[in-house]
Amino acid sequence: MGCGSCGTSKDGAPGGCQSHGNCSTGGCNRMNVHDWLANLPFSDPESGCRIIEVSFNNGSRKDFYRNTTLHHYEKGDMIAVEGVSGFDVGMVNMTGELVRLQMKKRKVDEKSPDIRKVLRRATEADISKMLESKAREAQVLIRSRAMARQLKLDMKMAEVEVQADSRKATFFYIADDRVDFRELIKLYAAEFKVKVEMRQIGARQEAGKVGGIGSCGRELCCSSWLTDFKSVNTNAARYQNLSINQTKLSGQCGRLKCCLNYELDTYMDALQFFPDDADMLEMEKSRAFLVKKDIFRNLMWYTLPDSNKQYPLTIERVKKIKELNKQGIRPADLEPVEVVSSKPKEIEPVYADVVGQISLKSLEKTSRKRRDQEKQQNRNRQGGGNQQQGQNRNQQNRGGGNQQQGSNQNRGQKQGGGGQQQNRPPQNQGGQNQGGGQQRNNLNRQQGNRNRPKRGGGQGGQQQKQNQNSGNNGGDKK
Repeated sequence: MGCGSCGTSKDGAPGGCQSHGNCSTGGCNRMNVHDWLANLPFSDPESGCRIIEVSFNNGSRKDFYRNTTLHHYEKGDMIAVEGVSGFDVGMVNMTGELVRLQMKKRKVDEKSPDIRKVLRRATEADISKMLESKAREAQVLIRSRAMARQLKLDMKMAEVEVQADSRKATFFYIADDRVDFRELIKLYAAEFKVKVEMRQIGARQEAGKVGGIGSCGRELCCSSWLTDFKSVNTNAARYQNLSINQTKLSGQCGRLKCCLNYELDTYMDALQFFPDDADMLEMEKSRAFLVKKDIFRNLMWYTLPDSNKQYPLTIERVKKIKELNKQGIRPADLEPVEVVSSKPKEIEPVYADVVGQISLKSLEKTSRKRRDQEKQQNRNRQGGGNQQQGQNRNQQNRGGGNQQQGSNQNRGQKQGGGGQQQNRPPQNQGGQNQGGGQQRNNLNRQQGNRNRPKRGGGQGGQQQKQNQNSGNNGGDKK
């Protein structure tokens, strides 16, 4: 918590309270109380209440003190009061007639001799000594927890409050069972050189001292205004038709939330008009079982075992069915009521195109244009990649054809090696058909070379042929 005057400086360092240590708004103090009778005049000022309510440790502890001095103190004043074998410094929390109401609420007698006195207005030396004592509390708390752990005591130290003159220290602890801490007190007194007082508190008081934010989004009630803690059980949740979920019903202290009792009386008053013995209704086909009670609409919801649907019935209809069941009659129909939702339909606001406002349609158009441009760029990239793949495939096909032509030429050279070896190899310009034609020409040339006669033996062969021809002619003549 903090008020508007407790701001920070430009460098990020805390600027401090601008009211010089006295919070003018009360926002820096827990359990703050507004004195709404402070500015009202009284006819007899002497008959006013001389008791002052003083808060210590930022409001975590409050006590009543008698003002025996002639000074008049107002809310927020730092005063020195009687302590244990010394003095203590606190802040005035309430004065006047409201203190009598607080004392009546806490059952404190105004004329009791046990009420301690106010000594004086706190000086600078008192405040500086108080700040030194408060600076020790963190180290004392850490050391006290370690010492309790060494003695193996089943207890938890929650807070330590050191008196302003450092003569007394109050240790607040939490324990489920009774703890024998007599030895622990001796160790604390020898270690810290103070008078030791042990006070047992509950889990809710610990949560109030620690503070925090509840599930509702506001500060915890126990750390802001709630002082008396009443017992809370699960029946409060059942009466309010809340699901028995331990995680949702529990607060930061681990116990059931105190706010479950806030509206319990209202629910109890409204449930008086509902019948008590209506948990089950006898119907013609089967029995109807009660699910919940709606105190806002005065309806009772029932369900049948053969269906998961819930049927809302009015209180009058439930009472009538109960009377028929007492007579031994089982009605055939429940006659549920049609529940109409009273929640208004949400109407979408119409945005006007006014200077200084941004039209959502224009933003949608620009976003659509961007999407279309991105899609077109992706398509162009994909098309360029397909063309490059086609060119690579054509190059691969051309390379394969050249390799096939070279193989055909090698085959032709091998076949023409048996004839004339001086023939030139065919040129690498044709395809597969050209290579085949060249092979045929080479074969024809080889056959022609074989049929040609040699120079020496060729003439004798011609003469023999001529003689054979002439002999044949002569035979013909004979």
